Amino acid sequence: MDSAHISFENVTKNFGAVPVVSDTRLSIARNSFVVFLGPSGCGKTTLMRMVGGLDSPSSGTIRLDGEVITEPDRRRGMVFQSYSSFPWLTVEGNINFGMRYRNDLTAEERAARVTHYLRLIGMEDFRTSYPNRISGGMRQRVAIARTLAAGSEVLLMDEPFGALDALTRERLQVELRQIQREEQKTVIFVTHDVEEAVFLADRIILFSARPARIRKDIDVAAVLGPDRLLGAREGEAFFRLRNEVLHMIRNETGDKR
Repeated sequence: MDSAHISFENVTKNFGAVPVVSDTRLSIARNSFVVFLGPSGCGKTTLMRMVGGLDSPSSGTIRLDGEVITEPDRRRGMVFQSYSSFPWLTVEGNINFGMRYRNDLTAEERAARVTHYLRLIGMEDFRTSYPNRISGGMRQRVAIARTLAAGSEVLLMDEPFGALDALTRERLQVELRQIQREEQKTVIFVTHDVEEAVFLADRIILFSARPARIRKDIDVAAVLGPDRLLGAREGEAFFRLRNEVLHMIRNETGDKR
């Protein structure tokens, strides 16, 4: 694996006089699942937005395969917490919309990709449904499929399951891990949910309270293995790692309860 698919080189970010990100140096390997974890408001979403080209560093550089990131492009797709489906388009139309700038694809290739991603997210029977006729979890699947159809190498996910009920959230976490493996994508996933982070991540980057500094780089895959099913949550290794990470977060926020 390329150890510098995405690199942060002495990255800082200020909003006016307020420091939000402090001197971040980090390398992310290709096809890895990296979770940014930290207290609410610590700056982890700002870091992810800079990878997406939606914000620019105040100083330092972020690179994708050695190229400096200066603006958004389809190599980096974003999925947000809000359900970002287009209500006037069907499920099929929403996925096809992700390919609106793919001039390299014929109409037949676009249709084949839509079918492929409908199958991947298990929604072939809903291709002609509109977003107001499907559940929130289904709408998030559509958002993921639309991003994949665009040809994104990197998925940037900002608490995409935060508004879902617990059972739907668990199911989509498992499905996301499977999709990431099958599609060979690099994922940066932002959350403040410790259990979600431990279940999803190959690697957790734990950030301090604002301004964000890297406090710990945790190799989750070395502890839990690269593949995870829901049963992993019941294992001793998962429980122990979850508690260790939770303890670190509490220390960072000053919560000693």
